[in-house]
Amino acid sequence: MNIWRAAADLARAGTRGAIATVARVRGSTPVPAGTKMLVGAEGRLVGTVGGGCVEADVIGAALDAQAQRRPALVTHRLNADLAGDLGLSCGGTVDIFVEPLVADDAYVRVLEAAAGAESGLVRTAVAWEGGRPVKTFEPLPQGGASRAAATLTRDGRFMEERLTQAPRVFVFGAGHVGAAIAQAAAAAGFRVTIIDDRAEYADPSRFAGGIGVVAAEVDAALARFPLTEADAVVIATRGHRNDALILERVTTSPAGYVGLLGSRRKKVVVTKGLTAGGVPAKSLQRVRVPVGLAIGAVTPEEIAVSVVAELIAWRRTGD
Repeated sequence: MNIWRAAADLARAGTRGAIATVARVRGSTPVPAGTKMLVGAEGRLVGTVGGGCVEADVIGAALDAQAQRRPALVTHRLNADLAGDLGLSCGGTVDIFVEPLVADDAYVRVLEAAAGAESGLVRTAVAWEGGRPVKTFEPLPQGGASRAAATLTRDGRFMEERLTQAPRVFVFGAGHVGAAIAQAAAAAGFRVTIIDDRAEYADPSRFAGGIGVVAAEVDAALARFPLTEADAVVIATRGHRNDALILERVTTSPAGYVGLLGSRRKKVVVTKGLTAGGVPAKSLQRVRVPVGLAIGAVTPEEIAVSVVAELIAWRRTGD
């Protein structure tokens, strides 16, 4: 769920709530700067800032911020021993900025802009005079980190968040395995589109909200969604012929990740045919076949876990 959108909806409706954002970290901490949690009138709604005592205290601060209509900066210092005692696998210092949602048009417009932005800079004042929020949004060129990052300005007066959207994952093939991969990738925070040329499989009612579903041939789909180096492609169609057709189109694209469901023998067969058809061998070498980590996965759900684990490694480490 898009926390910015959920927060905007609550604020627009005048419903009580607060956003908690990890504004700065030092040392080993449960989550990185930029991580967000949305808190409602009765507690956490969406997201987490690390669990344990940290989260409990932040929820309490969020409830206070709602009641007082005033933001707060919460600091937690955990040495390794204390962190272990409290169930956290880390030690360090984390500053978390808690801001109440307010039904102010300018404030809500910033939340809505952040919710739909490909990239941008959100700047929020740490102290609000008279309870009036100071929050701005500035569009920025696309590129950079793959997740939101936050920091406090040197003078401590503002929290700045540089936003970029999560990588896109295009899953070709909406059968049992493709559908499971799409669901798992969406749960892991990727922006997912699943594509199949069979309308009965590319049926939005089969998928949770937030997953794009497209009934189209590969050429039409790629014309609609030009691939970039920040995109991943997973091919899980119903047969070698469809796989080969899609590989022919995507291996020479800028896509940063291309994976093919199947065995090593399938890789040999498909690669041989495409090489004979003129596809450069160098382009084919980057295709991950079998796709996913080698964990002995058998069921669609297990295969989805192995594939998404590999996608996470690509996203976070570039490997």
